Amino acid sequence: MTLASSTSSAGTVWPSWVLVVAAVLVSGLLLAGPALRRRYPVAWWLLLGFPVLVVRVMHTWRPLMAGCGLAVSRRPALTVVSGLVGNGAPPPQPRVPRYGLIRPTGGGFWLLVRLLPGQVPEDFVKAAPAMAEDWQVHGVRVTSWRPGVVRIAASVTDPLATPRLPKQRGPSQLLRVAVGVLETGAAWVIDLRRVPHWLIVGATRSGKSTLINALVAGLAPQPVALVGIDCKGGMELSLYEPRLSALATNREQAVRLLAALVDLTLDRMTVCRAARARNIWGLSEKERPVPVVVIVDEIAELFLVASRNEKDEAHAAGTALIRLAQLGAALGVFLVVAGQRVGSDLGPGVTALRAQLGGRVCHRVADPGTAEMALGDLNPDALKAAQAITPEQAGTAVLASGDGWERARSHLITEADAEVIAAEYEYLAPVLPELLTEAK
Repeated sequence: MTLASSTSSAGTVWPSWVLVVAAVLVSGLLLAGPALRRRYPVAWWLLLGFPVLVVRVMHTWRPLMAGCGLAVSRRPALTVVSGLVGNGAPPPQPRVPRYGLIRPTGGGFWLLVRLLPGQVPEDFVKAAPAMAEDWQVHGVRVTSWRPGVVRIAASVTDPLATPRLPKQRGPSQLLRVAVGVLETGAAWVIDLRRVPHWLIVGATRSGKSTLINALVAGLAPQPVALVGIDCKGGMELSLYEPRLSALATNREQAVRLLAALVDLTLDRMTVCRAARARNIWGLSEKERPVPVVVIVDEIAELFLVASRNEKDEAHAAGTALIRLAQLGAALGVFLVVAGQRVGSDLGPGVTALRAQLGGRVCHRVADPGTAEMALGDLNPDALKAAQAITPEQAGTAVLASGDGWERARSHLITEADAEVIAAEYEYLAPVLPELLTEAK
């Protein structure tokens, strides 16, 4: 009994059973593809979607580079001469940028490309829409990786359309909260230990409150003190009042609370100096004070003035916030400042405070000045991306820090969810005697 065989174009002889098994596997993947994609999207992507897309990228790379003006002729003069002589020899193929290994992600892929002489990353940024069109993916993002190399990342679908809450693996890290998903499909994590102070801006119904809900929901189970300043009578932050160690609902209370926070910070400085520690994390667990996260909602209410007395209060509040931003990172006091509108017209204190808030989140805003204040000093590309957010993209934001910028969307945490979580973890709210004012 003999087994039939088949010969490939390269001369390799394959037994027929190998071809049958391969055909069955491919057919099975194609038939089970829709169900696999619905129930296990990541597995479907790695088994079927990613290999197909790799072939598409390899097949279209050279014509794509030529069409986008990223191919360079090897010998321009020789090409002209060969055309004049007409000897029938084909002109030399132009050089195209070389790409490295195509690596998969949860919902896309990325690769590194080495630039040809004379090319700059901006050339590839302009070609990103053409790449997305040729590869039939949702979007392509080009960033500079190192001198002479760019990183091209593609997303097959829009991960911001339905952000999923990531599964918690083990105990959460202190002051680190997964609040949503990035455009790359990775979790959007706000880590106050790494970036201690944040500015969050957004118009009404843009997603700003939802982001704050997600942040508070993630911090509530942690051994931290939450302090609220909401000069709109506590309309927003009163939802979390059971979990708050202090809450100021007008500017007079806010000034007293901020002054108490400054005194608390100075006391911690004295403790660290006595222990010869550079920050509270250098203290032993018994000596280390509880971290304090201060959430300021609608910052404009602190700075708007209508009388001489209000001007003095606004100046005192602004000065205290700036001092907390300057000293707080090392001494365990972190700021999250939010508002619908933030501009230099509110006073010089706003600009000085903005400079101390290293993390920025910009949702859709009602005026370009607010987006400029939030992102303009960090990255002009981030500013353009924020200004392109439409009213239909509620929850979508552009976040920026010294590390770069990303598009992201927060998880939907409703007001009812926030109230339930605050009540559930009320017992974890530490009592801070130094903050006991008329605000609580």
